[in-house]
Amino acid sequence: MQRIRLRYTKRGRLRFTSHRDFQRAFERALRRAEVPMAYSAGFTPHPKVSYANAAPTGTGSEAEYLEIQLTEARDPEKLRAVLDESLPAGLDVIESVEARTPGLADRLEASEWEIRLDQVARTDAERAVAAFLEADTVEVERRTKNGLRTFDARAAVARLETLPPRADRPGDGGCAILRLVVRHLTPAVRPDDVLSGLRATADLAPPVPAAVTRLAQGLLDEESGTVTDPLAPDREAAQAATPAAGELTAAMAPGGPA
Repeated sequence: MQRIRLRYTKRGRLRFTSHRDFQRAFERALRRAEVPMAYSAGFTPHPKVSYANAAPTGTGSEAEYLEIQLTEARDPEKLRAVLDESLPAGLDVIESVEARTPGLADRLEASEWEIRLDQVARTDAERAVAAFLEADTVEVERRTKNGLRTFDARAAVARLETLPPRADRPGDGGCAILRLVVRHLTPAVRPDDVLSGLRATADLAPPVPAAVTRLAQGLLDEESGTVTDPLAPDREAAQAATPAAGELTAAMAPGGPA
């Protein structure tokens, strides 16, 4: 058995794809690419795919993760390429590594988000961010399947700041851009909850819906407020194993060390 971890994106109109829609599209891609998947036991076997902390419907993402289990070993990069070709544009598989360390889901401690607020002045966004960060607690409400819940949005926020307009993005001069790092707590605090908190603390109410993109997921560096790459331990383990494999091959070759 081989386990492969994939990083994929949700871009453009595909950000409106629900998690269930993505699951169906991905399983079709597995069949189309003839990936030798391992299946669960029982009357209705399913391919062994583990999805980790999917982004909410309507948000874009550069950092979604999943893990698949194979019955035959495959080259991770070649597998990435054939799966990417089998998925619609916007659902792009951009990284693939062999799972050599445990606990991918445990390493997804936090997410980094970019929030674009069109028709909001940067000065208004800065004032709202300052008020939010100065508050000890920021209670917001969200309707869940179990009814209306109230929780603290401030506790989950590790970093929140405004960014200067970017020349490479047309129209950025007429909008505010926020960079947000949020811890994965229970209940989960989402970017829209933070926007509700900005409305509650500083009456910041964007006239049009925010454009939200997840930039990263991973372990949280509390000191810097940054999110680290969750696949790095697997890449490092693969690199460490390569010299050992080379030494073994040399030892087995004719005329090699006794």
